[in-house]
Amino acid sequence: MHAYRTYLYTLCAVLVILGASFALAQDNALKFKLKPDATGKLCFNCHAAFKEKMSKPFVHTPLKKGECTGCHNPHTSTHGKLLSADNGGVCYRCHSSVVPSGARSVHKVVGEGSCMKCHDPHSAPNKENLLKGGNELCFECHKEMGATLSKVKYRHMPVAQGCLNCHDPHSSAKNPYLLKNDIIPLCVGCHKTDRPMFAKKHMNYPVANARCTGCHDPHGSDNPGILYNTVHKPVATRMCNQCHEEATSPNPLATKKTGTDLCRGCHNDMVNTTFGLNRVHGPLLSKQGCLSCHNPHAGKQKGILRQPMAVLCNSCHVDNMKRQEKVASPHEPVKNGQCTACHDPHSSNYLFLTRKSLDIELCADCHDWAHHSTHPIGEKFRDPRNKNIPILCVSCHDAHGTEFKKMLYYPKTSDLCVQCHEQYKR
Repeated sequence: MHAYRTYLYTLCAVLVILGASFALAQDNALKFKLKPDATGKLCFNCHAAFKEKMSKPFVHTPLKKGECTGCHNPHTSTHGKLLSADNGGVCYRCHSSVVPSGARSVHKVVGEGSCMKCHDPHSAPNKENLLKGGNELCFECHKEMGATLSKVKYRHMPVAQGCLNCHDPHSSAKNPYLLKNDIIPLCVGCHKTDRPMFAKKHMNYPVANARCTGCHDPHGSDNPGILYNTVHKPVATRMCNQCHEEATSPNPLATKKTGTDLCRGCHNDMVNTTFGLNRVHGPLLSKQGCLSCHNPHAGKQKGILRQPMAVLCNSCHVDNMKRQEKVASPHEPVKNGQCTACHDPHSSNYLFLTRKSLDIELCADCHDWAHHSTHPIGEKFRDPRNKNIPILCVSCHDAHGTEFKKMLYYPKTSDLCVQCHEQYKR
């Protein structure tokens, strides 16, 4: 009885769809007052090349039915190619479900309405009218990912088979990165955590519910087990119990100590040196300690940083990084995300955690100021605006850049000079 009822529901749904398609064709014929039997034929009188397009394996449904007016206005349009709406607007009339309401992540090209970057609107040799098949299409935009995966020793099997094993090409309702599911259920869908081999590979620690991407690169790497290319030594040597309780303990994933005290066990000299200086980077004083910036297991970044340096620093120093959007002459270290070229990420005896005193000495590492400037600077020359400080490089230049040339504080050199040389003000 249940099977028969399902059959009836399916049959009704098919009839509704067919009826709607027929009604649309009739509506278009009436709307544009086409001659009898002109639907599906009239356009081909001029656009004969489309007959060849229809011979391809996959043809867009409106074209297959000869309903060109489903997407185009046959007379005039404010959009290119006589489209009846902009590119995305035309597509969303039928394909509105590709982006659910409140989607957590949306493919950039979908959000821009640039459907034709991936799909041919008429016909194609690939399913879904895709311009290219498999990962080849994805790597048209994600070139860096494609280049990396072509070189790594170990590639994640789903990636080799196709990006769409893990990612939705349009959007994801609940997950970041267009993932079809949350990371843990997505991984255990293939990797059976109840098998002895899984437990052995993870030193018998109960990691079935742990976030796999804390250690493994989901795409590929040069390390066996697709561990990230930068691996914390205890992980690389399979000595998890250096930081965690024993695998047989009641709480095996708990760490033996917390914060910086945990890291001190191996990095004692670094910790002592760090806390022996006058100024310590704030995150080190938090409960997280070193883990505020570093991943404890493995990562893509040098030093096992949680993110690329510029992104990581920006998570706290939003104002400095936000300013870069308006900078006319960016300072190269800032532009390249090399914050540690000037700052020590752990501690320093100097203001702003600079590696050297914030005077000529720090700037002189890169800039030969003695040959490029005739303005007197240094301890012998006091700043007229504040006699307590000497004239330094930062008296005129902002080290992170400004919206003015040469990182000056004012739009014109004369505007800057008269801040001290008031007698020349006009």
